[in-house]
Amino acid sequence: MQQLTNAEEQVMEHLWKLEKAFMKDLLEAYPKPKPATTTIATLLKRMIDKQFVAYNEFGNSREYYPLVKKTDYFSKHVNGLISNFFNNSASQFASFFTTETNLSQTELEELKKIIDSEIQKKKK
Repeated sequence: MQQLTNAEEQVMEHLWKLEKAFMKDLLEAYPKPKPATTTIATLLKRMIDKQFVAYNEFGNSREYYPLVKKTDYFSKHVNGLISNFFNNSASQFASFFTTETNLSQTELEELKKIIDSEIQKKKK
């Protein structure tokens, strides 16, 4: 799976939320100042070439939709981050994440619950 640029990721975020969208829908999803239609069209073309997006044609209009699930995209990148920056060690990543992100006690307790839940699932 190829990488998306930050601008392409923004378009994908809107497509993931909308599930299907015409150009006008994508433009409406952006806060002001909105990007130019030509900018979004260029980004969509690149994302089609990278096989992240496809479309259905309705006359002169195209309805775009994502080909890649958000969870699949981010899962691959988190795993790449762990591999590249933390010697493929999830515990090094977790240590960095929990100590360097200023998580509150409540957030840490929530993470602990999530981890404990996953441990229980693995035991079955």
